[in-house]
Amino acid sequence: MAYSELIKNFGRIRDYMREFYVFGFKSRDEFTAKSARSYDNERRRTESWLGDYMRFYQTPDGKNVFLSIDSRISRHNPLYAAWKTKSFTDGDITLHFIIFDILHSPEICLTLNEITEKIDGYLLSFDFPKTFDQSTVRKKLKEYADEGIVTAEKHSKTVYYHRTDREITCNNDILDYFSEVAPCGVIGSFLLDRNTLHNGNFTFKHHYITGTLDSEIVCMIFSAMSEKRVITVESINRNRDKITEKSVVPLRVMISAQSGRQYILAYVPYSKRIKSFRTDNILSVKIGEVCENFDELRDKLNKMTPHIWGVSTQSRSGQRMEHVEFTVKYSDDETYIPRRLEREKRCGNLEIIDKNTCRFSADVFDSSELIPWIRTFICRITDFSFSNKDLENQFRNDLEQMYTIYGLEGGDVK
Repeated sequence: MAYSELIKNFGRIRDYMREFYVFGFKSRDEFTAKSARSYDNERRRTESWLGDYMRFYQTPDGKNVFLSIDSRISRHNPLYAAWKTKSFTDGDITLHFIIFDILHSPEICLTLNEITEKIDGYLLSFDFPKTFDQSTVRKKLKEYADEGIVTAEKHSKTVYYHRTDREITCNNDILDYFSEVAPCGVIGSFLLDRNTLHNGNFTFKHHYITGTLDSEIVCMIFSAMSEKRVITVESINRNRDKITEKSVVPLRVMISAQSGRQYILAYVPYSKRIKSFRTDNILSVKIGEVCENFDELRDKLNKMTPHIWGVSTQSRSGQRMEHVEFTVKYSDDETYIPRRLEREKRCGNLEIIDKNTCRFSADVFDSSELIPWIRTFICRITDFSFSNKDLENQFRNDLEQMYTIYGLEGGDVK
C-alpha cells in the first residue's frame, strides 16, 4: 500500500527534498540532520509522490537516492505533487462543503446565525459526531472572504454572507505554460487539475523545477511587495551552517534564465544597500509593517538596473563600477555570432567594427558575473580588457591553464 500520510508543515518537506535532490544525494548514514528513522519516513513519503521518478545507485557508503526526470517525456513539474498533500481534518472538509452547499448560488445571502443553524441541521441529518460553534464558522467565512470566494456585506449592524459571483476561466495552454515557467506556478497546476483531459502541450529543453520548493516563500515575498511592507527573513549560510535573521524591504524577484535559480533584490536598512538573497537559502518569511519610502527604494533599484548583469549590486574590486570589453572575430558564414551578442548583451553595448569583427562593452557593478558568458566566445575572442585587473589576470591564467591541459602551450592570450 502506498505511503500516503499527509503533512501539515511544508518547511520540513522542503528541507528533506532539498537535501535529497538539490544540494547533493546522500546515503542514509550521511544524512545527519535528523535521525535515521526520520530519514526513512521522509524518503517513503517522497517516494509516494515521486515513485515514477525515483532512482538509486549503490556506493561503498550505501544506497544513494536521486530524482531522474526526462523533460522530453515529463511535461509537467512532478514536484508540484508535494504541494498537493496538505492535510485537512474531517471537520475542515465537512465544514467546507456544507458552507458551499448552503451558499450554492450568489443570490443566497445569509447571516452568521442563519448559516450556523443550517450547518447544525446538516450535521443532525447525517449523524455527524462533531458540531461547529459560531466562532469556528465565523473564522472560516472570514478566510473565504479574504480569498475573495465569499463576500461579506454589512447592513446596519448585521453582516450578510453570499458566494462571490465570479467564474474562473482560462485557456488551458496559458495555464500549462504558466505552471511550468512562472514563479508560484503551482497555482496554475492546481487549476489544471480541474481538467482531467488536459495532458500538456509544451516540451521544455531546459525545465527548471527546483524553484517549486520555494513557492511558499516567493508567494509571501510577492504579497509583501504588493503591500509595500518590510519582511523579516530567516536565512541559512550553508558553507558556515549558520542561520541569521534580517529585516529587509523586498523590491524585486529575479529568476536566472541559465539556471532557474530565484533571488530577491531587497534593501537592507542596517547596511543601507540593495542586496540579493537566494530564495532557496531562505527558511522563513514574516511580513511586517508598511515601508513608507518603498517607492523611493524601488526607484533607486530601477536606476541601478542598467548596470546589473545578474543579481550582484556591489563591485568586488572596490570600484563603484567595473568596465568590461572584448573583441570578437568571426568568418563570413558565422553571422549568427553578432546576432547572438545582440540578443544576449543585456545591459551592454555592441559595436560593429567591420563585417567580421565586433566589440562588446559594458559598465557593471560586478564584472565577475559576465565571465561564464564570455567563456562561450573564447575561440573567437581576439582581445579583452577588464578594469578589475585581478579578475582579468585570473581569466588570463585560466586560459593559459586550459591551453596547457589541451597541449597548446604558448597559445595567444592578449
